[in-house]
Amino acid sequence: MYYLALVSLFWAFSFGLIGNRLAGMDSVQITCLRLLLALLVFLPFFRPRGLRTGDTLRLLLCGSIQFGCMYLCYIQAFRYLPSHLVALFSITTPLYVVIIHELRSLRFQSRHFAAALLSIAGAAVIKIEAGSYEDLWTGFLLMQLSGIAFAFGQVYYRDWKQAHPRIQDARIFALPYAGGCAAAFGYSFFASDWSSFAPSPEQVVVLLYLGVIASGLGFFLWNKGASLSRAGTLAAFNNAVIPIGMFCSLFVFGEWHSITLTDLLRLALGTVLIGVAVWLAERGGRRP
Repeated sequence: MYYLALVSLFWAFSFGLIGNRLAGMDSVQITCLRLLLALLVFLPFFRPRGLRTGDTLRLLLCGSIQFGCMYLCYIQAFRYLPSHLVALFSITTPLYVVIIHELRSLRFQSRHFAAALLSIAGAAVIKIEAGSYEDLWTGFLLMQLSGIAFAFGQVYYRDWKQAHPRIQDARIFALPYAGGCAAAFGYSFFASDWSSFAPSPEQVVVLLYLGVIASGLGFFLWNKGASLSRAGTLAAFNNAVIPIGMFCSLFVFGEWHSITLTDLLRLALGTVLIGVAVWLAERGGRRP
C-alpha cells in the first residue's frame, strides 16, 4: 500500500506539468522520451538469467500495452482537454481492472455495463469549454483507451508476478519498458517529425522528472505494490491520484481561472456520476 501511496503523489503533478509546461510539444515524442528514460533507469538492473523466452515475450507485450499504448492515448488527450479533465477521465480505470479480470476469468456481470454507461453520462454532464464539445468526447475516448491499456497491464503483470514470486521485480522490469519503447518509437516513425524536436531548458527538466521519477520509478513501484496488495486496495488507489491531480491542475497550475462557477458545478456533478459508476462496478462482487 505504501508503494501505491507514494506513486500517487508522483503522478498528481504529472497532469498539470504535461498540460501546461509541455503544451505545444509533440505528444508522441513526449511518450517516446518518457519511456526511453524509464528504460535507461532500469537497464543496469536487468538480469534475464533464468527467465524463459515465453516470459520475456509476455513482459514485452505487457509493457507495449500498459506503457506504450496507454501513453500514446493519454498524452494525446492533452490536445483536446485541460489537464484537470484528463485527470478526471482517468477515474474509470478501476472499472476496467474489474472487467478485464472477469474476462480473463470467463465471468462477467451486467452491472458493469451499467457502470460504463453511467461513466459516459458523467462525462456528458461536464460541458466545460475544452475547445469544443467534439474535443471533449475525443479526449474522453482517448482517456478510456488509455485506462483500458493501463488496467490490462496491471492485471496481466499482477497475475504473472504471483505465478513467479521468486523473480525480483527490478531484475526484469526493463522488459516492460522496452516493450513500451518499441510500441512508442514504432508509432513515431509514422506520426512524428523528430527534426522539429527542440524543447526549452524548462521542458527538458520536466521531461526528466516525468521519465525518471513519474514513469521510471513510478510504474515500477506501482506494479510492485499491485503484486503485494489486495485487489480492493489496488482498485481504490487507482483513483487516489484523481482528486490530488485535479487540485494541482486547478490551483497549482492555475486552470481555475479559465472556468466559471457553472463549469465547476457541472464538473462536481460529473465527478459524482463517474464515481458512482466505479462504486457500482466494485459493489458486491469479487475483485481481481
